[in-house]
Amino acid sequence: MQWINLTDEEVIIVSYSQNELMSILNTLVSGWENEVVEFKEANENYSTQDIGKYFSALSNEANLRQVESAWLVFGVKNKSRAIVGTSYGRDPERLQQLKMQITRDTEPRSSFREIHELNTPEGRVLMFEIPPAPIGMPVSWQGYFHGRSGESLVALSVNKLDVIRGESSLNDWSAQTVPDASLDDLDPEAVRYARESFLKAHANRFSPEEVSKWSDREFLNRARVTRDGAVTRTALLLLGKEESVDKLPTGMYEMTWKLVGQESAYEHFGLPFMLTTTRLYSRIRNIQIRLLSPGTLLQQEVSKYDEQSVLEALHNCIAHQDYRRPARILVTEHPDKLTFDSCGSFFEGVPDDYVLGDKSPDRYRNPFLVRAMSELYMIDRMGYGIKRMNEVQAKRYLPLPDYDLSDPEKVRLTMYGGVVDPEYTRLLLSNTNLSLPDVLALDRVQKHMEIPNEAAFRLRKAKLIVGRKPRLRVASAVAAATGTRADFIRAHSQDDMFYRRLVEQYLRTFDTATRSDINELLIPKLGEELSDREKQRKVDNLLTAMRREGAIVNTGSRKYSEWRLVDKGD
Repeated sequence: MQWINLTDEEVIIVSYSQNELMSILNTLVSGWENEVVEFKEANENYSTQDIGKYFSALSNEANLRQVESAWLVFGVKNKSRAIVGTSYGRDPERLQQLKMQITRDTEPRSSFREIHELNTPEGRVLMFEIPPAPIGMPVSWQGYFHGRSGESLVALSVNKLDVIRGESSLNDWSAQTVPDASLDDLDPEAVRYARESFLKAHANRFSPEEVSKWSDREFLNRARVTRDGAVTRTALLLLGKEESVDKLPTGMYEMTWKLVGQESAYEHFGLPFMLTTTRLYSRIRNIQIRLLSPGTLLQQEVSKYDEQSVLEALHNCIAHQDYRRPARILVTEHPDKLTFDSCGSFFEGVPDDYVLGDKSPDRYRNPFLVRAMSELYMIDRMGYGIKRMNEVQAKRYLPLPDYDLSDPEKVRLTMYGGVVDPEYTRLLLSNTNLSLPDVLALDRVQKHMEIPNEAAFRLRKAKLIVGRKPRLRVASAVAAATGTRADFIRAHSQDDMFYRRLVEQYLRTFDTATRSDINELLIPKLGEELSDREKQRKVDNLLTAMRREGAIVNTGSRKYSEWRLVDKGD
């Protein structure tokens, strides 16, 4: 198995070598078809509908049989077990579209873990690796649950549905005990820190004196890190010594900090995650930045990133990572933002469900791990973490965090350490009485991101945005509502130099320009946030300023102007 670092994408993926794929295929063929393996010859026109049905069936059966992956294999003859090759999906774009369609039409959202291409002397083989259905959540395709009966594709039976929906933490990867691990495999410093964190989470229930009397065994049981004294995978992830990683299933149990920009650097952080999250945070260059507070002439300094928000994001990556897939958590530090990449789809709902604090998750990918991290004051289990990160950014006058779910294999969170438009952002977040949903929508509009149709309708009705999708823009009416329209216009004075250069370039090329010529040159570039009257006034002011500075001169009349560049030699 090879690890490949795609630096341009800032994503770390895993792929098998051709020899490893051949070994897997031989194993699958020797076992022949069962409920978690399906072989097809599959030509170029093989039905996407059938692929979706098999995805649902194989994913559900993999869950029931507690296997790491199910397989749909193209290019192997069904009866003779002969490799015949397949022409399906020779265009990589088609395979990418297939993954997107599987993600769109499955519930809960899921897709292939990977689509492997194996080239054999007998022909090309495609091996679709399918993850098991999540704990307690059967996977449907276009609203229907599918299963297997021997080699046949059938509707998932009521009994199997009940089994999956009734699953408990016994099927939770993070809850499994590690037979050859003991408390000696835990880092003493991490255990001490865990006790301190436990007291913070339970300050109203336990006194420090009471907790100090507990043995490590009793404490770890009460903190839901171990099970009846047995060391779990959760215990090793959060508190295990660095060398104890060898006792976990083969995988990639680490976080990586990566610096990009004018300088570049990286560092890997392994177990115990209870301690190494803080060590990773210390690598981030969290300098002070200056912002002009609304209503004042004094600048205030704030940290580039809120420490609690960064740790909240990092802890969420740990809690919701799909550890069945060997992938690391990646934190990339850009000059003006941080991105957090974790493996696996967004498990319960979508991020917007949690922004207002109205939703609490019903299910988790790693319920035992989530419970332990909650007991140790690392995360909030009610879904308030996303809301808090948005509120903190708003109070700091910085752009709100963004979630990117376009890749079904991962979740990317972006946290900004700079502003899109300093003056306007302050006006938007502090000088208006906008509701939080409208603040969220306008924040996305100013970042040129899509917003839901209902939000666009509401904001357009309130005259807060102008334009049509996908080119929505924030309306100047927002600045007018604060009584600071002039301030808003002045905040964009940096554009004047751009317009000035356009006028000078025009005059160098054509020698003279009428006012009509200059209007045609500038007005289309002023955008939709200004009215027609305001655009004319802006051109007036620009020409007047350039004339007073001696850059241009009107050699015509007031009514019929003829503008020229001033010859500095004269």
